[in-house]
This record gives sequence, C-alpha cells and structure tokens, in this order.
Amino acid sequence: MATKHRAVLLAALLPLLPLAACTVGPDFQEPSVWSPGTWFARRPPTPARLSLPTNEPIDPEWWRAFNDPVLTGLMRQVAAANLDVRAASIRLAEARAQRGIAVADAFPRVNGNASYTRTRPSEKGASSLFSGGGAGSSPALGSNGLAGQPGATPSRSRIGAFDLFQGGFDASWELDLWGRVRRAVESADANVDASEEAGRQTLVTSLAELARDYVQLRGIQEQLRIARRNLATAQQSAGLTAERARGGLATELDVANARSQSETTAASIPLLEQQEAQMQNAIALLLGSPPGALAAELSPVKPVPPVPPTVPAGLPSELARRRPDIRRAEALLHAATADIGEAEADFYPKITLSGSFALQAIQFKDLGSWASRTYGLGPSITIPIFEGGRLRRTLELRKAQQQEAAINYQKTVLDAFHEVDNALIAYRAEQLRRDRLEAAVQQSRRAQGLAQTRFRDGVSDFLEVLTAQRSVLAAEQARADSITTVSTNLVALYKALGGGWETNRR
Repeated sequence: MATKHRAVLLAALLPLLPLAACTVGPDFQEPSVWSPGTWFARRPPTPARLSLPTNEPIDPEWWRAFNDPVLTGLMRQVAAANLDVRAASIRLAEARAQRGIAVADAFPRVNGNASYTRTRPSEKGASSLFSGGGAGSSPALGSNGLAGQPGATPSRSRIGAFDLFQGGFDASWELDLWGRVRRAVESADANVDASEEAGRQTLVTSLAELARDYVQLRGIQEQLRIARRNLATAQQSAGLTAERARGGLATELDVANARSQSETTAASIPLLEQQEAQMQNAIALLLGSPPGALAAELSPVKPVPPVPPTVPAGLPSELARRRPDIRRAEALLHAATADIGEAEADFYPKITLSGSFALQAIQFKDLGSWASRTYGLGPSITIPIFEGGRLRRTLELRKAQQQEAAINYQKTVLDAFHEVDNALIAYRAEQLRRDRLEAAVQQSRRAQGLAQTRFRDGVSDFLEVLTAQRSVLAAEQARADSITTVSTNLVALYKALGGGWETNRR
C-alpha cells in the first residue's frame, strides 16, 4: 500500500519538474555606457614643456611616476594598514555570508530531534470520553498508567500518567518552481560584487588621499624653507639698516620698517611648522599609526615630487570598466533587477515537500524496535489569496528601487567623465600658472637686487627694499604653492581615472 502511495506522489510531482527551470521577473541586461572618443577634444594647443596626458594604459602603481621612494614605500602599505580599507574587507565578508544564507534556501532543511515527556491527561478532559472515566471507574493503574488486568480496553479503564520517548528527524524542501530562490541568490551575488567594488573604491580613495597629503607635506616643507631663507635675508637687511642709521645714512623709520619685515616673516614660521606636524599625523592616520609615528621618516626635508613628462590616461571607453564606483553602481542595478523577480515569485504558489521519521515508545527499552517507527511524507502547497496589498506594494517598491538604481548608475557614469575632464583642465591650467609664477619670481629677485643697490648708493630709501623683499617672498610662496598644486592635481586625475586598485585585490 505504501508503494502505491509513493507512486501516486511521484506521478503528481513529475509534471512540475519542467517548471523548475522557470524564473519570473526581468533578466539583467548590462547597461550601455556613453563615452567620448578622446579625452583631448576642445583643448587649445599645449606648450611642449608641459606634462601631457596620453592614451597609453594606466600603470596600476601610478604613484611610481613621481619617482619618490618614500612615497612609493608609504603607498604600498595602504592596502594592509588603512583602517577604512580593512573595514571594507570585513563588509565584503559580510556580503559573502549573506549570499551563503540565500543559497541555503535552495537546499532541503533536515532537523534531528529527540524528546522525553512525562504526561498525565486530565481525568475530566477529553480523554475521559474514551477511558470510561467517572465515579465508578476502577482506580487501579499499571506502571505506565494502563489500568486493570492485562488486555484491559480503554472503554473500561482510565489513562493515567505515562512516559513517552521519541527520537528522529524531519525534512522540508521548497521547490523553487518560479525562481524565487534563484533570484535571491542572483541578488546576493550582485551585492557581493557591489561590496567588492566598494572596497576597491575605498582603496582608490585612500591611495589618492595619502599621495595628496604627502605632496602637501613636501609643499609645506618648501614653504618653510622659503620663509626661513627670507627671514635670514630680512634679518640681514635689518642689521644693515641699523648700521647705516648709526652712520647717519638711514633713518629710524627705515630701521623700524626693516625690523617689522623681519618679525612678520618670522611670525609665519610657527604656523607652517604646525601644518607640517599635522600633515605628518594625517599620513600616520591613513596608515593606522599613532600620532608622531612617522615623524622620523617624514621630517627630513625633500622636494615636492615632480610630475612626469607624460601622463598615461588610458582610453575613455575603458573608464567604466576601471572605476570601482561605476562597477558598484552597475552591481547594485543588477541586484535591484533580481529583487523584482523575487517579488514577482511571491505571487505564485509555493510547493514544499516535507517528511518526518521517528521512533516512539512508552518504554525506553522499546525505542530501538522497528515496530516503534512513525513517519509522514507528503507535499504541501501555499497559495496567496489575500495579503492586504502587501505583495503588490512590495513589487511596486522593487520596481521603483530598480528605476532609482538605473538613474544612479547613469549619474555615476556622468559624474566620472566630468571628474576626469575637470581634472585634465585643472592639471593643464595649473602648469601654465606655475610657469608664469616662475617668471614672476625671477623678476622679483631682480627687482630686489636693484632696490638694495639703490639703497646702498643712497639713491632711494629703504621703502623700495622693503617692497621688493615682500614681492620676492609672495612670489616664491605662490610658485611653491603652484608646484604643489600641479602634483596634487595629477593625483586627483589618477583618482578620477580609477587607478590604483588592480594590483591590490584582496
């Protein structure tokens, strides 16, 4: 008879097996990406002396173009030491665990169980209808609650307290006929990809931030060098002016002006020293180190890392494949698309196969007997009839989230191309500014020399010298700032191009 039941069950399920390949909801299509034909459209002719971007492939370790061993050594520590990057690695592990949870729904669930129960039914409850309970019933009970002589029937006895031993397992398996589980796994896979790309974006950002801070540190050190050199010049001028005043060749006003210039230049040094220490701490923080940990390595003064003659920028069509934020936006769009299919599958019936097998006995010694077995097997179907609009609203929500993800992807792509274009413009413009400031420094120094000569010859007063000294200091500081900005603009360009993560995959 059991064989006949199994045959009937199998015959009922066979027509459903071809439906197992059915997956409702839209399939994800990789979005098309707009890109310009070249980075260099609408650009005026660039002087040959400037550093020029090219279409050559980007070096993943782009910071080597600065040819600074200290910077290279620091950059190679970021992937392992930066706390934001390490936290992103943990978030990736969380996403992979979530994916494992989604995959688990595709497999049967099997649970083992064992129990012991001491039970006494109520004499006045439902069991009394079958035990002949009442005022005239015999109170005699056996060791497990069976009353009367051997072979006594329930109609002539009461059921008293008894033991029940049981052990076995039960299993259930939802047939994924409409692809609900497959869509959930697809969404989880896409979220893993999104988390991985978020980690890469964190790495790109951390690399660029470290390179920028390092360049700015060297720029501050150059500002300090200029300030100290000008302080020495101002102090020398103040001494010379005082000596000339004692000889009647200068006035006390000239002396006061010279000393004022010296003190003003000296006043700028503590602020620059503060900025130097703070920038060293910023670099230490990026590498997960305490304040002052890198002072010995970074305190020796070095020049601002110079930019290379050419800058490989790759092709515009490669940007979407290289920038992690674009890849992450695409993965989130994929996940949102799969979520629609999961929501649609909830409208369809759920068919679950379930079964159980156990050994059950009143006496523990009988628990191993085959005669104590009990089992159940059969499918169940759940059909949504009325959910108060929950399923429909959930589907509307998933569709709206997918549309939002699509718009976010388009915006991310557009932002990326704008960021690269702006970085290219800034890189070129700052180089032109730097060259003009270099010419200004040369002329300011020449003017200072002429003013000092005129002052020594008694042709002019000290005011000309004072004005020339201030012009030299301002021009040299502006040039140093521009040199620093050119290098930081190159860092910004490489960040916009998405370089730096390819050789640091976790």
